[in-house]
Amino acid sequence: MAFGLKKRGPSDFERAADGSMTLMEHIRELRNRLFRASLAILVGFGFGVWLSGPVLHLLQKPYCDLPKARLVNGECNFVQLGPADLFLLQMKVALWVGLIIAAPVWLYQLWAFIAPGLHRHERRYAYFFTALAAPLFAGGAVLAYFVTSKGLEFLLNVSGGGDITTTLDITRYISFVTNLILLFGVAFEFPLVVLMLNFVGLASAKRLLGWWRVAIFVFFAFSAVVTPTPDPFGMTALAICLSALYFGAVTVAFLNDKRRGRGREIYADVADDEVSPLDLSVEPVEAAGRVEATAPIGAPQPIDAPAPIDRRYDDMT
Repeated sequence: MAFGLKKRGPSDFERAADGSMTLMEHIRELRNRLFRASLAILVGFGFGVWLSGPVLHLLQKPYCDLPKARLVNGECNFVQLGPADLFLLQMKVALWVGLIIAAPVWLYQLWAFIAPGLHRHERRYAYFFTALAAPLFAGGAVLAYFVTSKGLEFLLNVSGGGDITTTLDITRYISFVTNLILLFGVAFEFPLVVLMLNFVGLASAKRLLGWWRVAIFVFFAFSAVVTPTPDPFGMTALAICLSALYFGAVTVAFLNDKRRGRGREIYADVADDEVSPLDLSVEPVEAAGRVEATAPIGAPQPIDAPAPIDRRYDDMT
């Protein structure tokens, strides 16, 4: 008895890559991928509800570790201004945790929908930038967590008085910490923008290195504006880290230019004020044939001479 194998048809990814999918099929594919991503986020949200307590405790730690935070009965206390503030805050933290847990699934669904429209080298660049984006964001988040402790210590020392007890609202405090983490994480993605300019050929590594003074000034100005704490520690830490990442990105750009052979063009080694050499070789020119002169217009013409061309002033236009 013979058994035959059923031939597998092309997948949605393959059909989208070769352009054989219709518009309605693309819309159905988008719906299916959104459903899978939402289902993964819902499952991650379930785990986030379970982990919301430890995560909240971790976010409270920068403040609770300070000596001035334990003035009331030797414990770290927060207040809530509304009866449902803490519950809503736990749900918000659970959603953030769920997004992080489900990130591999919804990022894959997003990539599987976009990738068929990209060229092979564009996909390779996407893999490279995605692999760098996650650790860069994590590094910014860790720095923000460290800066939060120093910034709160500075603020409490400046604003605290002998007869004043400081008690923070839990909702506003968590928003302050998470916004700082998000801000630092996004700022640490700036080197990817620099690398993208180099990889697509808009800026060479030599040109990027020539902008280092402007870049450092922009980093310090950006850090002074976006850092929510007025202490100089957070601003300086963010600006120094961004400057170090910029020079690291320029180093990668130099390696990329060397790999692609940029800077080896025919005029790459010629200075701007260098005189171009002239070719002084003379080619021989043969003598031209004799040209017979014709009589002026209006003069008697020879019998065999061609008739003069009658031109008017408006024929010259």
